Amino acid sequence: MAHYKMYIDGKWEDSTVVKPVYEKYTGEQYATYAESTPEDVDRAVAAAKESFKKEALTPTQRHDILMRAAEILKEMQEEIAQSICHEAGRTIEDSRYEVLRAVGSFQLAAEEGRRIAGEMIPAEGVAGDEDKMCFTVRKPIGVVAAIMPFNVPLVLTVNKIAPALAAGNTVVLKPTKDCPGHAVLLVEALLKAGLPKNHIQLLIGSGSTVGEALLKNQDVACYCFTGSLEMGTHVRNSVGLRRCMMDLGNNGGVIIHKDVDVKDVAVTCAATGFTNAGQLCIKPQRLYVHEDIFDEFVQVMKEYAESVVVGDPADEKTAIGPMISEEEVERIDSWVKEAKEGGATVICGGEKIGTRVYKPTILTNVTKDMKVVSNEAFAPLVVAIPYTDFDDAIDQLNDSKYGLHAAAFTNDFNLALKATQKIEAGGVIINGSPYTHIPVMPFGGIKNSGVGKEGPRYCIEEMTDVKTIVYYMK
Repeated sequence: MAHYKMYIDGKWEDSTVVKPVYEKYTGEQYATYAESTPEDVDRAVAAAKESFKKEALTPTQRHDILMRAAEILKEMQEEIAQSICHEAGRTIEDSRYEVLRAVGSFQLAAEEGRRIAGEMIPAEGVAGDEDKMCFTVRKPIGVVAAIMPFNVPLVLTVNKIAPALAAGNTVVLKPTKDCPGHAVLLVEALLKAGLPKNHIQLLIGSGSTVGEALLKNQDVACYCFTGSLEMGTHVRNSVGLRRCMMDLGNNGGVIIHKDVDVKDVAVTCAATGFTNAGQLCIKPQRLYVHEDIFDEFVQVMKEYAESVVVGDPADEKTAIGPMISEEEVERIDSWVKEAKEGGATVICGGEKIGTRVYKPTILTNVTKDMKVVSNEAFAPLVVAIPYTDFDDAIDQLNDSKYGLHAAAFTNDFNLALKATQKIEAGGVIINGSPYTHIPVMPFGGIKNSGVGKEGPRYCIEEMTDVKTIVYYMK
């Protein structure tokens, strides 16, 4: 059985407190980890701060290290994928693909790190300032704390720490205690690739202890957090004026107009709505379907949901695995029951398989005040809502506290353009699922879906300070 240690101040360390990591499908113990303390947090941040000051790397050095780390990750693909599959409950196919996406993210960040630059400011265009030259440069911000979730653990972590390192920062990483194995392997890969030993620190533990200690440590310059709106609000309120990048969820709205290929779009929405047991912030959840195709659309989704293999994520045939915990299964089950009591119709699913798996679920006859509509389900559930007028569908989609990704399916060019202009979201996908993420694009939400942008270039901008230089020419 694997035992995961902390990595602090250049050393792998154990702890007096050892906690279990559970296999998410069977519920059996899979590994153990050394639990970090608030004192460990302070030591890790201090080591990262000292390394930032004394072991600065050139852009070329950072590039070479990250590119080598990408190669090592690829070599470790199966080992990391097995860890993700068992500890996070992702299907083995998705876990393997996740490693390859992480490899690509390292490569993109490495290249972007060599293009960090400021800009020339036209001071001579201002009367009285013709004798001055003005330009900007970008400088790394310092210690970056990455507080990461369970759902796409490796990619979400690499999408934060690779740009942080490419920009010249140092990193303190806290993976979720539910699945820390991938983070241990990731740190090992970075060290093997030649990263200075204290440019990365690894802490393992709960948000209430390790997370809180990180928030209180004034030497952390920037926080990257992916999690719930409630916890994101707490992070923002705790760190004051220090930099934050936060991804806080979504209840993905999708408009499906009557002119589309019904079968193709219905399968797309079902497949991406149920993948990873629906535990994705950019999954489709609220489907606004034109009334002319509504019944057919729902029937195709039902057929898909009832045809896929649900269960053991380690089985190559499985499409939908377990949720992260029994508590989460109970939560979504209670939401569905509450919706049924309010008049919703369960088209399929709506029940547990054992205690750790939830059947892919489709609901109709829902109202906007139901939790399955207004909140982020984060489960294998979608709701289908008929509409008559496209503009009204946009208004319904926008009636949400979230605004991460949304989508519209239509072959009408004018309606597609209207959707891009009127939908309130950080990303609008036309003729594709909101579960669309191109690694180089700016990724982030509006409203309560978060602050800041991912994507190597945009993340580097978030994690660097702009310094303005004025030179008096004589």
